[in-house]
Amino acid sequence: MERNILFVIDDLELKYFEFNDLVTDFWFIKEFLKRGNEVKVSVKSDLFIQNAKAWAGVKNAFLKDENIFCEKEIKSVLINDFDVVFFRPDPPVDIDYINACYVFDYVDREKTLLINDPKEVKNFNEKFHINFFPEYVPENIVSSSPELIINFIERKKEAILKPLNRCFGSGVYYMNSRDNNLLTIINAMTQEGKTSVMVQEYLPQAKEGDKRVLIINGEVMEECIQKLPGDHNFKFSIHSDKFFKSTCLTQNEKIMAQDIGKKLAEKGLYLIGLDVINEKVIEINVTSPCYFIREINQHYDIHFEEKIMACLDKLIENHFSKERVYAVN
Repeated sequence: MERNILFVIDDLELKYFEFNDLVTDFWFIKEFLKRGNEVKVSVKSDLFIQNAKAWAGVKNAFLKDENIFCEKEIKSVLINDFDVVFFRPDPPVDIDYINACYVFDYVDREKTLLINDPKEVKNFNEKFHINFFPEYVPENIVSSSPELIINFIERKKEAILKPLNRCFGSGVYYMNSRDNNLLTIINAMTQEGKTSVMVQEYLPQAKEGDKRVLIINGEVMEECIQKLPGDHNFKFSIHSDKFFKSTCLTQNEKIMAQDIGKKLAEKGLYLIGLDVINEKVIEINVTSPCYFIREINQHYDIHFEEKIMACLDKLIENHFSKERVYAVN
């Protein structure tokens, strides 16, 4: 069934909207358009409240020569006029991001399916809340105290220090207890003990990269990409073909991903990307998880976007089938 769909994307994605097959939303939007759906795009700053209703300033997306484009004209549309909204701006999760999430408090979820639900995105920090699943994660602390952080690093000898609201590895440091700059870096990251950060034990297997485990509505994808550390870096940092390789999930990773995916889907967090090292989850991506579709297509010689679309179609149709049942009852 053809649907009216809105994508709330990142400003940078909108700026380079056409031909950008590195971006997951490029594939999502393209596949929805190929199937005859109407697709509009918007950004955080074009969301607003008027007369106690949620609105979006939107541009029309269209398909031409296997690429996607959007018209320049912006129109204001009630968000509840859309069947489905994909909410996928990139972090940082700052006050502007949070305010954009608040707009969706005025959206009737019986009329419009939200993927991922902004209310739940706002309430789920991709680093902080890995501790909802302590059995699957490395030992860590979340604190703004330089003393606690130093004690943790001295005990573990090696650790990873992360800001809580960024993405793409921004601001992530490898820390060694022997580093003479330890306190300087901690004070800078915590703003002299005022801002909380996550400190995780360092997993030696990180030298081989981390797996991106992909989940849609609780269903774990068999296809998996390993992200390799960049040149002169301890982490994945450059979106280039030479820093990817295909891999497979262990049985423990499948069980772990199914458990996490099922529980988060119940909260309205349907699109999930787990970052995994040595069967440990180091981050749970829910804001705008990248599905690395181009890379998976290259490594597995498949059309991964079609498999994803089948999962999304099932999610959408199941949602509206339930709504029809409620309406009849």
